[in-house]
Amino acid sequence: MIQLVSAGILTAVVAFATAFAIVLAGLDAAGASQAEAASGLFVLSAFTGLMSIAFSIRLRMPVMLAWSTPAAVLLIATGAHDGGFPVAVGAFIGAGVLTLIAGIWRPFGRAVAAIPMPLANAMLAGILLDICLAPVRAVAELPTLALPIVLAWAVTLRFARFYAVPVAVLVTAVMVGISTPLPSATSIGLPSLVPVMPVFSFDVMVGLALPLFIVSMASQAIPGLAVLRANGYRPAVGPIFTASGLVGVATAFFGAHSYALAAITAALAAGPEAHPDPARRWVATVVAGVAYVILGLGAAYAAAFVAQTPPLLIQAVAGLALLGSIGSSLASAVAEEEVRLPAVITFITTASGLSFFGVSAAFWGLVAGGALMAIMRFRAKPASERHLPQSEDI
Repeated sequence: MIQLVSAGILTAVVAFATAFAIVLAGLDAAGASQAEAASGLFVLSAFTGLMSIAFSIRLRMPVMLAWSTPAAVLLIATGAHDGGFPVAVGAFIGAGVLTLIAGIWRPFGRAVAAIPMPLANAMLAGILLDICLAPVRAVAELPTLALPIVLAWAVTLRFARFYAVPVAVLVTAVMVGISTPLPSATSIGLPSLVPVMPVFSFDVMVGLALPLFIVSMASQAIPGLAVLRANGYRPAVGPIFTASGLVGVATAFFGAHSYALAAITAALAAGPEAHPDPARRWVATVVAGVAYVILGLGAAYAAAFVAQTPPLLIQAVAGLALLGSIGSSLASAVAEEEVRLPAVITFITTASGLSFFGVSAAFWGLVAGGALMAIMRFRAKPASERHLPQSEDI
């Protein structure tokens, strides 16, 4: 039991410490105030934990839900839209509805799963590129603050990979605390729910809601399912997508952007490190869910800490956390020679950050790569199959 409890706590702490700054930076980029960002992080943490607990107990499998980190990175990449955070909340609701449809309507779910993974990975890599450049920019502009963070990350990566980013976050807090007094936890208190009335825009639905849904499904949910299957678990995905969509729609009003199956951190609870007996590993996920809820209670302090930290420094920590993701995404995107060029086109178009008709580059990257793939796969019929003109046709 001790092994299961420790694995569950480790899963939650690593997941939260690795990505909370990315989520807050994404909500801030979308136009959220400090209170709205804290509300969003708290709701995401609480319902990530609650859904993980519910599915793990119900299925007796280590089914770990998480907020969508790729979707948060997409928010950073696209920035605020006209209309501010209410428009982004409308897109969060749209992404939740699409996830719900994927859960209850199998043809739609199969269509999403049929998106070529090289293109999906290339799109994710294009989204990640700018944020992954932040550590370099931070070292150039804030060397006295950024260099110790990068060095601490690199040294910890050598000896304890899973703790590298949490250590970088801790060093960031120390470095910022030296230069700027940090708020006390007692002065901040618990997070408050801040409702936001959504505003719906067709351009943002196409340019943000659809990419949020695609990147969450292709870059986190489907890999998360692969992690479970690799460890011998085969849960029905329909109910998981349906619950994620319903919860996503309901909690979007309080700033939550997107939920999906956990991928990388799910391996901590679903693998043999959690427990030798696969039938008992679900306990680790339940513990992780409880820890997630508890960690969410510190969302207000996390938001206050991020607000007092130079934005470039927060982006640098986020970039360090995502270096592994961009590496694996690029490797997967260009692994198959047949689709390498379409994947490169998807990557370049997405990374350009350009938008057309108010629609973000992520969507157009997928369209451009898909179009080139279709053109390259088109083959003219052999001469033996062509209809040759006969005398009566002349």
